[in-house]
Amino acid sequence: MELHILPILTFLFIFQRICQASLTPENYWKEMLPNSGMPKAIKNSFSSVTEWIEDKSTSVDVGKGGVHVNTGGKQGGGGTSVKVGPHKGVTVDTGKPNKGHTSVSVGPKSGVGVHTGKPGGGHTDVSVGPKTGVGVHTGKPGKRGTVVGVGKGGVYVHAGPKKKPVYVGVHPGPNPFNYMYAAEEAQTHDDPSRALFFLEKDMKQGKSMNLHFTRSTNNANFLPREKAQLLSFSSDKMPEILEEFSVQPNSEEAKVIENTIKGCESKGIKGEQKYCATSLESLVDYAKNTLGKNVKAMSTEAENINSKAQKYTIVAVKKVANDNEAAVCHKQNYAYAVFYCHKTRETSAYVVSLVGADGSRAKAMAICHEDTKGWNPKHLAFQVLNVKPGSVPICHFLPEDHIVWVPY
Repeated sequence: MELHILPILTFLFIFQRICQASLTPENYWKEMLPNSGMPKAIKNSFSSVTEWIEDKSTSVDVGKGGVHVNTGGKQGGGGTSVKVGPHKGVTVDTGKPNKGHTSVSVGPKSGVGVHTGKPGGGHTDVSVGPKTGVGVHTGKPGKRGTVVGVGKGGVYVHAGPKKKPVYVGVHPGPNPFNYMYAAEEAQTHDDPSRALFFLEKDMKQGKSMNLHFTRSTNNANFLPREKAQLLSFSSDKMPEILEEFSVQPNSEEAKVIENTIKGCESKGIKGEQKYCATSLESLVDYAKNTLGKNVKAMSTEAENINSKAQKYTIVAVKKVANDNEAAVCHKQNYAYAVFYCHKTRETSAYVVSLVGADGSRAKAMAICHEDTKGWNPKHLAFQVLNVKPGSVPICHFLPEDHIVWVPY
């Protein structure tokens, strides 16, 4: 009997990817980064099962009998039904009656991978393993679909972005953490980010400064990698992107989306390594590919985040180990979670312990840049601190929805 090694290896690779996709986000993090706690910036980018489902055409029922997921909703209109029980295993049915569909029954001890569908039309991918649980993806290429993962960690369902994204209090404007952008006039007076910049010489115990730690209004959630890869993320695809999220051209929302994409596409300063992660999986891949297998993530955490600035006093400053290799990822304003990641030379990272005038405490991540000669001379930091590029080291605190990665 002839043994076809290549097809077998290909199948094993695909099966491994499907098994990873069936993990819940929390379990995926634990598997990929077992020695790193999950920062608030990541936790806040997840939804509960009910929040992932954005219309009544998708339902999830979790009970003693197992899990039952149905999507596609109108009676007789086709859809996908997934039933997972503790004794009978898994039953999957997809498609319109008499229009071609696939039914799969899987016992508790066997594992199955199934793909069925018409070329160019709707399709369903089903993977079932005795240890990894169930992974299901259904939809048309490039269109909205449904991703279901059922494993030991629980149920993970995403029905695809079907609503117009909501940006609360977000206005189009340069990203203050993209050093090639010039600040707009309004930013120099009104942007809360202006309070985050300070000089390195001022980062010492006993020093007080007015800070504005704002609670993030960016509630965008991660999409599974499989879904994110189906969506366009390019400035030359703007009409398609706006249509996907039901956003009107020339609207404030459209400008926010366009600014985020262009910021990801723009050329960085000399020596800067840039990347935009559009899923949790791609974010973790970036960190490990950039810094090595052993990495940990940190973010700012504050007890009391007010809408107004207050005086904070520094009570301790701790330099982060291996901070010369640090990479920083900033959450962007977009229809789903996108992180703008970059690694620059001559950068230091600190954990700064602060006490506010109201007694509240904060542990803020601070990044200091020794070399700012390549920054835009009109960057927000220079205008706020009244210094010139390359003249002095500039530091900034990170909001709570940003991440610092370091190797260990």
